[in-house]
Amino acid sequence: MKNRYASLAALLLFLFGMTAEIRADQAVPVMDTPQVVAAMGADDWIIVDTRLNSAYNGWKLNGVSRGGHIPGATDFSANWLKMGGDQRDAALDEILATKGITPDKKVLLYDANGQDALSVAAYLTSKGYTRLHRYDISAWAKDKKLPLERYPNHQLLVPAVVLKEIIDGNRPESFENSGNIIVAEASWGEEKNSYAKGHIPGAFHINTDRVEPPTKTKPVMWMLADDQTLKEMALSFGFTRDATVIVTSEEPLAAFRVATVLRYVGVTDVRVLNGGTLSWTLAGFALETRRHEPVPVKDFKGPVPGNPDVIDTMEETRAGLRTPKTFTLVDNRTWAEHIGESSGYAYHKKKGRIPGAVYGYAGKKDAYSMEYYRNPDKTMRNADEILALWKGQGIDTATHLSFMCGSGWRVAEIYYDADVMGLKDIGIFSDGWIGWSNTPGNPVETGLPDKRSPLDAP
Repeated sequence: MKNRYASLAALLLFLFGMTAEIRADQAVPVMDTPQVVAAMGADDWIIVDTRLNSAYNGWKLNGVSRGGHIPGATDFSANWLKMGGDQRDAALDEILATKGITPDKKVLLYDANGQDALSVAAYLTSKGYTRLHRYDISAWAKDKKLPLERYPNHQLLVPAVVLKEIIDGNRPESFENSGNIIVAEASWGEEKNSYAKGHIPGAFHINTDRVEPPTKTKPVMWMLADDQTLKEMALSFGFTRDATVIVTSEEPLAAFRVATVLRYVGVTDVRVLNGGTLSWTLAGFALETRRHEPVPVKDFKGPVPGNPDVIDTMEETRAGLRTPKTFTLVDNRTWAEHIGESSGYAYHKKKGRIPGAVYGYAGKKDAYSMEYYRNPDKTMRNADEILALWKGQGIDTATHLSFMCGSGWRVAEIYYDADVMGLKDIGIFSDGWIGWSNTPGNPVETGLPDKRSPLDAP
């Protein structure tokens, strides 16, 4: 009986959604390209990209001839409406306000599949928005005289639909010249913790302890392995300098951590599934539980580390802090961690921050929260909003940005965001707060810094 009621409820919700979209289809006028051009930059208009985040970043999805977004457009993906949870509407309300998508403005919603804009229109209509319009960006993309903005390295974050093409044996955009493509699933601990419950088809598992083994002495710390250990790890999983690697994970932080370490080791083309396995299931694709084994190799085909600039060492960080005009240590932890109210970790008790570090946001709750850098579907937040956060804290992107957190997970994701944007002088202080605070002689400070966070400060 419960299943029957559940099925009936699902049907009613589906029919309600269809009805809402039909009403939106009838009520939301379609704009042509000259009208969109006229709306650009107008104070009473806001242009909103409703497609997948990856399309906004620069991927050519849904058959568009050019990738990227209309200059000045913000994003509000229809994918975000698929998220559940008691706080969904409150979170989306905050996003709308942050982006300036307000009922008093004329709102242009564009897509390329004829559905995303209608889904967002139906949602906004339910919230009292009445000045809605829609547009098919395919027409814009066909006219090469019209500009599109795409992030220089958008290809580093792979959308699920592109990964599906690769698994099906194709070579989509930006993979045309790839030779050996390896898909690996990263998570902490044994396979039963995450991998065995469902993973991307064909992927094998990497326990993050292979790149950051726990110390054998107390306090226990998960620190980056030495170069020889990392080389042995790479060979055991079949990674070579010339391979193309796509790292996936249920929790994207694990994927980014492994990806940045592989880049440090020297794999030249390492990408991450944008949004983790959630993006895969939201796209309607099935996970599998079949176990896969990597194919080891004997030759990495290059030196290890092949890209040492990814990691800023303890000595490099100390030296950088003495030259703040050219070096910025960005503290990507919670505000409570930054001011010394919390260590951030159950296994680490020391609290505080590194003197000279500038608060650079991460999440609001704990060491796994990344609200300031993610959309609701765990994809990358748009670059303008990330850069605005940094500008508010006085972070100068013309300096070397060394990202740090507790142990390297959170900043691995932020490092990729910065790279996607096209920033070049970036690195990761992988030892982070845990390594710094457990090194004798390193100075520590607590309390409110000179410049408080405009968002997190109580």
